[in-house]
Amino acid sequence: MRRIKMIEYEKHVNPFIYEIIKNGLKTACEEMFVAFGKSARSQVIYETLDYASAITSASGDLISQANGVPGFLGVLDYAARDLINSRQIEKGDVYMANVPYNGGTHLNDVTLIMPVFYDDELDFLIVNKGHWSEVGGMHFGSWSPDATEIYQEGIQFPNVRLAKNDEIDNEMVKIIGENCRTPEMTIGDMHAQLASMKIARKRIYSMFEKYGHDTVMAAVKKMLIDGENESKSLLKNLPHGEFYIEDYIDDDGINDEPIRVKARLKIDDNSFTVDFTGSSNSVKGSINSPFPATVSSVRTVYIAASNPHTEPNGGLFKPVKIIAPKGTIFNPVRPAPTSTYWESMSYAGDVVWHILAKLLPDKLSAGHFLTVGATIIGGVNDSTNEPFALVEPQPGGWGASFDSDGESVLVCSGDGETYLSSAEVIERTLPIRVERLAINTYDGVGRGKYRGGFGLIKDYRVMCSEASFSGSFGRSKFTAWGMDGGENGTPNYFVISGSKNIRGRRIGGLKLVKGDLISIRTGAGGGWGDPRKRDKNALKKDLEEGCNKIYKHNKACQHNVW
Repeated sequence: MRRIKMIEYEKHVNPFIYEIIKNGLKTACEEMFVAFGKSARSQVIYETLDYASAITSASGDLISQANGVPGFLGVLDYAARDLINSRQIEKGDVYMANVPYNGGTHLNDVTLIMPVFYDDELDFLIVNKGHWSEVGGMHFGSWSPDATEIYQEGIQFPNVRLAKNDEIDNEMVKIIGENCRTPEMTIGDMHAQLASMKIARKRIYSMFEKYGHDTVMAAVKKMLIDGENESKSLLKNLPHGEFYIEDYIDDDGINDEPIRVKARLKIDDNSFTVDFTGSSNSVKGSINSPFPATVSSVRTVYIAASNPHTEPNGGLFKPVKIIAPKGTIFNPVRPAPTSTYWESMSYAGDVVWHILAKLLPDKLSAGHFLTVGATIIGGVNDSTNEPFALVEPQPGGWGASFDSDGESVLVCSGDGETYLSSAEVIERTLPIRVERLAINTYDGVGRGKYRGGFGLIKDYRVMCSEASFSGSFGRSKFTAWGMDGGENGTPNYFVISGSKNIRGRRIGGLKLVKGDLISIRTGAGGGWGDPRKRDKNALKKDLEEGCNKIYKHNKACQHNVW
């Protein structure tokens, strides 16, 4: 990046042009986002929107982003820096990465990175991360709760070159096709992803042409400085001090032992520091959260607590410091599996949320169902002989606020902008029938002066001769926390009936046959305030809506904050 002194801002960019460039970069990200969604082959992309896009500086600082999955958006600058640190970047190349430890999440989430040069000088990196429904591995859909090392989770792309001089390397495409069960779908998503990035590149070159290279780069530098200044201003409005919390993750999917999470939060005028020292070492199961994902989860809560309407960039996040010792569940090293990383990543943000909810009750709710609740139903469609994969996150109940009931059937904090798949689209395109889609009043709710929101019941009937099912649900043992005397929420789980009868929370590659029923049950959020103080009219409405069950909470479901 060319160096432009601060004193030269007035000469290079006036306030009006600055706003145009800033919004132009954001628009470039949003156009890339929309184009990918409209041209992708996988339902998890075009229906669920399980992807994210951004532009970073030549040094990997986040410049602008589209509002995609929050769990991805805090990872994209790490992916850019991992590429910068690993190889020489060439004009006209496109790089592909999914190795989680330094720049990612899990192997399904494939990042493409396209450099933008001006006069042979690298100025930007366009970064697009999308969930490819299949990248190989031990089970259909690739991610799996029973994986015990990353080699079981699929093919790895360690910042390899996908295209040279804007021409795709067909040898690499052949390797991808031979290592996944749905090659047309996976390679189709790759092409859509790459095409969308070219739109963003075109918009950047248009700004260079219209406003001049030096003006655009001056605006970018000012965006980062303004972001840092805004963050320091926001920090002054947050409660200062040092706070500590402990919590437990249910288990790792292999062993039944609860997994300890410890976090110490320190806030002052200049920094927002979260230290996870003392948390469990990385575990045998696949719930380990790569460090970039851990950072992303904390960043999400930082924005929620400080200013949800701000435009994130590298400057805004500069005061946010995360400490997670290598080899722990929040910073695993090879060959630790990470394919269901969200079960730990979500806790990294949730424990910070729990601390701040006590300090900022007007901004943050009680605990929510938390898990991504991801499921895969895959197999071969009998009528077409083509493989299919339905990959989804599942929504659930959010916690009550200090003055209102919680929201029902929303995706978790780590998913943000993702959507519930359309039952009509599923039934039209896949050999699956959606037999029930309802609010889960069956399991009760986190009671309080204000109750938590309700989860979901969704029933799928398998309509092909054979299929497989994978699912990963956290907060089944340790449910969503209540606040100020409010009760905890209810558990997340699934029920299989038919050729097998199973109630569970994590399973990988379960073989099913035609007629089997998969029932998804997500939990309710925590309540806020003493349940005995709930308004009588609100209680009457609860009964009218079928909320007449009282969930008997497990005494182990405790959360200690001080």
